[in-house]
Amino acid sequence: MRIAALLPLLLAASLLTGVPAEASQNPSPVAQTRAFVDDAGADPANADADDPAIWVHPENPSASVVLGTLKEGGLAAFDLKARQLQHLAVPAGGRFNNVDVVGDLAVVSDRGRDRVRVYRIDPAGAAAGSRVLRDVTDPAAAPVFSASESEVDEQRTAYGLAAGRDPRTGTRWVAVTRRHETRVALLRLVDKPDGTVGTAPIGTIDLPASFRLPNGRTWSPCGEPDERPQLEGSVLDVGHRVLYTAQEDVGIWRIPLGEEGFGRPALIDKVRSFGVPQRFDEATEECVADGPDPGFGGKWLTADAEGLTLADGKLLASSQGDSRFVVYDRAGTPRRDFRIVAGRGTDSVEHSDGAAITTRSLGPLFPHGLLVVHDGERRPAATGPSGEELATTGFAFVRLEAVVR
Repeated sequence: MRIAALLPLLLAASLLTGVPAEASQNPSPVAQTRAFVDDAGADPANADADDPAIWVHPENPSASVVLGTLKEGGLAAFDLKARQLQHLAVPAGGRFNNVDVVGDLAVVSDRGRDRVRVYRIDPAGAAAGSRVLRDVTDPAAAPVFSASESEVDEQRTAYGLAAGRDPRTGTRWVAVTRRHETRVALLRLVDKPDGTVGTAPIGTIDLPASFRLPNGRTWSPCGEPDERPQLEGSVLDVGHRVLYTAQEDVGIWRIPLGEEGFGRPALIDKVRSFGVPQRFDEATEECVADGPDPGFGGKWLTADAEGLTLADGKLLASSQGDSRFVVYDRAGTPRRDFRIVAGRGTDSVEHSDGAAITTRSLGPLFPHGLLVVHDGERRPAATGPSGEELATTGFAFVRLEAVVR
């Protein structure tokens, strides 16, 4: 895979302050400091960046590692200069969707095979180079949601993922959403005698697929007839024992966690299109308007609600439909919004799926912490040898002081 590591640049304007009543008309621009792009026209041709995670070296933060899922392209590890350290291919039939870190383990949702894959991170971090990740997945790991391998093939499988350690018990939690369904599973990681790591179920929760509106009508998000409104972007607030998870066409949920699994969920913000009548047009295979907007949606998120990450009590969400990011407090009150814009030698960020934050100082490149986000569209688009436009995606590295105030 060809990776372009771009030069650092100065940060742009700071973010909005205060608590505006709704999203700003001109969100503050934040310029990325570094970026890398995985080229879907290169090898592997089916690579498509999706979700990042950050492992912070406990003694030498400059040796920290950024991880990124590339769907059928596998999992990649990068240093803080955006240089690829290692690329791991997916197992047969695999498709890596989301990644998170707990302790010295990188945990990945394998959408293709409905498994949780686990990789041990070398204690040397980036200094380990091409050996920074080692697959320690339990070979006997069961599917997360499917009852059989034939059901796995239907691809209602592990999708979004978040991991973290319960500070009270030490349990390593993994929360996983299910593709095309509203179910979320809570698992725990289990160390096996042979050094591999498996999972054990704790509980599941099914979030709503339809909603009672203030006008007394019942509304469901539009989608293909056999698909329910799925969730993907997720983050664990382990200190408060809470899972935040984004239902793409609905909004952001806050779900308490406990020893027995999930508590009562609360929808803390809605997408703008919440409650808008739509129908699925079989001829175009798209959703089309089917009535006026009743005005029951939120003011900040444009569907899809996507990647979530948390830092210093602030929840950051990707408003994928208009390529913005929204910053909330823990209760779900919106505080500000921003865009990641192009700078000298860097690309802007569009249609972001995933994000990861650390507030730790990572040395001179990121002295106040790091935000990494998925970039769903390279601008200007790359072109192939015949002049055709290539669908390229990647990640942007942003100094955290530009984002979280």
